Amino acid sequence: MVKEAFRQKTSISFLSRPDLPNLAYKRLKGKSPGIIFIPGYMSNMNGTKALAVEEFCKSLGHAYIRFDYSGVGNSDGNLQECTVGRWRKDVLSVIDDLAVGPQILVGSSLGGWLMLHAAIARPQKVVALIGIASAVDGLVTQFNQLPVEMKKEIEMKGVWSMPSKYNEEGAYHIQYSFIKEAEHHCLLHSPIPVNCPVRLLHGMEDDIVSWHTSIQVADRVISKDIDVILRKHSDHRMKEKADLQLLVYTIDDLIDKLSTVVN
Repeated sequence: MVKEAFRQKTSISFLSRPDLPNLAYKRLKGKSPGIIFIPGYMSNMNGTKALAVEEFCKSLGHAYIRFDYSGVGNSDGNLQECTVGRWRKDVLSVIDDLAVGPQILVGSSLGGWLMLHAAIARPQKVVALIGIASAVDGLVTQFNQLPVEMKKEIEMKGVWSMPSKYNEEGAYHIQYSFIKEAEHHCLLHSPIPVNCPVRLLHGMEDDIVSWHTSIQVADRVISKDIDVILRKHSDHRMKEKADLQLLVYTIDDLIDKLSTVVN
């Protein structure tokens, strides 16, 4: 069930889910395939990339959905209780209950990890993927690279203060339980059963998620139609004008490709 609400002069819709937090979203109706933007860790649906993709979809007349994870932005839910598994369920709720017809998923950072899960779980509906600085297995890989003493200390404290220049405090405080739960969703240890076209965009100056992650994903995904596009001077956020242009060109190219197949 969907109810409308008005906040900050823009209408935000809410997806009501029994036993799960209501999700805030904005939707453009339009042609197929639709596009869904899946945000990064602690990011909401009002980021530069999400809005740039919306403008592009408007200009093309394609359907578009952007949303907030539970516990983030305007969605309900307690951030302390959120996990990768819960956010994966959020993405599937959007695909199942809001999206109509075939969809191209655009995943940023953590969203690049979750888009793969969505493609595995909903192969009939997810027809292409675009990852931006995809953080596949991200926090787990970063945690595992810490010295043994530090990992033990985090386990005892129950919290990892992970330094980040993208947070006002200079660090994200991540529950140890969040990392342990995220381990259940790791994908890079075996072939990834995704067969649709995949495009992975990554900046070589990304100091949060190495561009080598996108190469690993390309190696693991079983699809034969997969491109990795590296931008030499882009960072993790990939939100400069040239980055956004590359993103919309990539979407446009996939829509063209799919229009010969999906009607």
